[in-house]
Amino acid sequence: MFVDNVKITVRSGKGGDGAVAFRHEKYTPLGGPSGGDGGRGGDIILKANEGMNTLMDFRYKRIFKAEPGQNGQIKGMYGHKADPVYIKVPTGTSVYDEESGRLIGDLTENNQELVVAKGGNGGRGNIHFANSRNQAPEVAENGEPGQEKFIKLELKLIADVGLVGFPSVGKSTLLSVATSARPKIAAYHFTTLSPNLGMVRLDDGRDFVIADLPGLIEGASNGVGLGIQFLRHVERTRVILHLVDMDPNNGRDPYEDYLAIRKELGNYDENVLSRPEVIVPTKLDIPGSEERLAEFKEKLPEDADIFAISSVKHTGVKALMNHTSEVLSKAEPIHFDVQTDEDKEYNFEPEEKAFTIEKEADHDFVVKGAKVELLLQRTNLDHQDGIMLFARKLKSMGIEDALIDAGAESGDSVTILDFTFEFI
Repeated sequence: MFVDNVKITVRSGKGGDGAVAFRHEKYTPLGGPSGGDGGRGGDIILKANEGMNTLMDFRYKRIFKAEPGQNGQIKGMYGHKADPVYIKVPTGTSVYDEESGRLIGDLTENNQELVVAKGGNGGRGNIHFANSRNQAPEVAENGEPGQEKFIKLELKLIADVGLVGFPSVGKSTLLSVATSARPKIAAYHFTTLSPNLGMVRLDDGRDFVIADLPGLIEGASNGVGLGIQFLRHVERTRVILHLVDMDPNNGRDPYEDYLAIRKELGNYDENVLSRPEVIVPTKLDIPGSEERLAEFKEKLPEDADIFAISSVKHTGVKALMNHTSEVLSKAEPIHFDVQTDEDKEYNFEPEEKAFTIEKEADHDFVVKGAKVELLLQRTNLDHQDGIMLFARKLKSMGIEDALIDAGAESGDSVTILDFTFEFI
């Protein structure tokens, strides 16, 4: 089964907690604090693999987790960092943030890597908190939480040449004749329900990848038929082979069909229309097709690149593949526009408040905000020194004054995430 669009959840590892420890050794009378730092949590990394051509594996596993970093140890020993989790995806996979729709990255080369969720940093041990006023601090940091993201993977096949045209014009037949691919072929519309890839190998040693892109009909770019599911695969093809049916008995106008497909390609992505196109009239073995071909040529521009074939009799197929290789050698490489931080245009916006205070009852207050919540998560509250440090930081952030302004009095309850304390 061909799958080219999936949604997955990734969770990187939490950083290890810093340790609170002290040295008590015979020959170290002033040993002092010796708690080591926690190790970094594991990253989630996507890695392109050219041996894959579908996202089918992700239909059975949708959640990926990394291990947390090891906690700090005594004697100043650091905890081990966790190993990253590598997720193999096909070359040509685009990665989007599911919530915002933002493009995170494009994996277009074999073995290319993309970090989609960074592991949390490890917390510092109490060896870092000693000073002249407090030479034996019982203070350590907890590890930074890992990241959880919901991402969408969208596969866009990377093929040198794309076969486009209405259903039943002979795309699958041409692919089977020109390559070793064996697509399903039958005399009805939408025989091909998913893209097929094949490798063309010429006598002179040249080769290229060709893709049969199914389901294009009028209105495909607006969701009609199967085309909208597979139009994205046209984006990465450098040369277009546009197949047009010359069967005089099919009740269709070849030129109108040609214009309709060009319109759908342009509606989806105008850049596709600027790529080299070879027009391939097909089914020249049917009586009356030659006359229809002559009428079709009269309506095309004089500089149109036309190669008529009969896939059934193999007439013109070899010449078409040689010509396609020559066109491909002159075609410009496709540049993928991925926005980076350097491309962004920054506009000044007032900084949002670091926290908010909500009064839930007469004597109950809730403090919310990313900074204060991260501060709580990284503070080790198992020791008095840690609690006092946390209180000082809350005061320096202005939370104490804000609570007073909100009406808080001594003895009231204040909650941050799942931690509740008495306000004094």
